[in-house]
Amino acid sequence: MIAPKPGRKVRGSRTGRPIMALLDLLGRRWALRVLWELRVDSLTFRDLRASCEEMSPSVLNQRLAELRDAGIVTLREGGGYALTAEGRILLRELGDLDAWAKRWARRERERG
Repeated sequence: MIAPKPGRKVRGSRTGRPIMALLDLLGRRWALRVLWELRVDSLTFRDLRASCEEMSPSVLNQRLAELRDAGIVTLREGGGYALTAEGRILLRELGDLDAWAKRWARRERERG
């Protein structure tokens, strides 16, 4: 599977609009979970896999490769994966999306 990139056809966009490329990347199985697990500190591959409920090593390798290619995750010299500065910004800005989702959930509950 080819990693999504802005300007290249992605799920939901033939033109590869940047937001659609990002949503395609983050919508891949386990991608958001990897970001979540790296939110506090770097983790080795083994620790990251364990914290992600023992996802398959091949899937974790693929997600890490895609997230590294996008400049969101980096492999530290001493070992272990960590969010880049851009990855930390992305995670922080996803907080706005989370707030919107919570308002949506509240509206849905109120609708019954």
